[in-house]
Amino acid sequence: MKIADIQFRSFNPGRRNLQVVRVESDNGYYGWGESGLSSRDLAVGGAVAHFRDFLIGQDPRRIGRIWQETYRSQYFEGGRVLTTAMAAIDIALHDLVAKSLGVPVYQLLGGKQRDFVPCFVTTNSQNLDDLIAEVKGYVADGWECIRTLVWGLWETEGHVFEPRESVAITAGWHTALREAVGPGPVIGPDYHHRLSVAEAASYCQRMPPGTIDFLEEPIRDETPAAYAVLRSMTDVPFAIGEEFSSKWQFAPYIEQGLTNFARLDICNVGGFTEAMKVAGWCETHYIDLMPHNPLGPVCTAASVQLGAAVPNWAWLEDRTVDLGRLYSDEIFPVQPKLDGTWYPVPDTPGLGVDINLDAARDLPVGQTESHHTVRPDGSVTNF
Repeated sequence: MKIADIQFRSFNPGRRNLQVVRVESDNGYYGWGESGLSSRDLAVGGAVAHFRDFLIGQDPRRIGRIWQETYRSQYFEGGRVLTTAMAAIDIALHDLVAKSLGVPVYQLLGGKQRDFVPCFVTTNSQNLDDLIAEVKGYVADGWECIRTLVWGLWETEGHVFEPRESVAITAGWHTALREAVGPGPVIGPDYHHRLSVAEAASYCQRMPPGTIDFLEEPIRDETPAAYAVLRSMTDVPFAIGEEFSSKWQFAPYIEQGLTNFARLDICNVGGFTEAMKVAGWCETHYIDLMPHNPLGPVCTAASVQLGAAVPNWAWLEDRTVDLGRLYSDEIFPVQPKLDGTWYPVPDTPGLGVDINLDAARDLPVGQTESHHTVRPDGSVTNF
């Protein structure tokens, strides 16, 4: 069996562009993968084209070797553009090989650890009364873990974000929210790395202990020492890692105890090959995975297979409930379907997802750009 073709496609089925890769073998099998670098389609497509040139004709079953070759066979290794392209190819290779063997992908990863993959849901409310009502509704529906948006993160005129104002309002929200819903639900806000160390510490210190169960991505991740300083200023658990593109980026956060939930993104970190290494490393430090999953059904399917295969699992991000983003069966005739608050682990061969490219051809295609966020003084801040 040899790799006959590798295709990159970008299309928008509603909310954002999806970047998918299809790998085909010379004996009729194919597999799907997805890239996680939203809004940088041209860069990812270019990287896939580079890899295609030397992967055609190779044995698709040598997945680990292909990972090493795509990572190390140029002088400048790694980086998010390359590893997200590698991730899409790696996921597609696992899908293809599993189909050729007639087994689910999780069988290539050591077998099934669980029958269902638990998920968390995300709120959208931007005032306290609506937030309390929304969270109570999710709790009534059986959700055990609820991530909350913070004040002013997205829907502001001119995409202006003032961290101090957000910290003050959001800390008040969460204090009142915890009082309203009681100690049971797991609650944690996502600050999308928009705070400084001082602002993040101030936010945590404004609330009584036990108000929130985790804080997601409060500051930027380039400097682990900054997280170490923040760690010394608060005892709130951190959920970090959705931007990491390799086990090497995860290394200090795992070894130094800087993350308590690993927000691994299988479509950024390098696919199953790298994700399983990160998961094993996390297991040795008693850290559970809480994967990032904001993309399409291929990412969800891959994340479900990963969740089936690893022992150290908390929750998978799922946005189909709060955003209504269940992609159409016409475009994705086979895709994971949420059952209550978790995904059943499929027993069908491969990932458990398929794409109708004929239907996708009618969708908009084109480069998209995320909005550019600024502070009130006009200076640039993080998306």
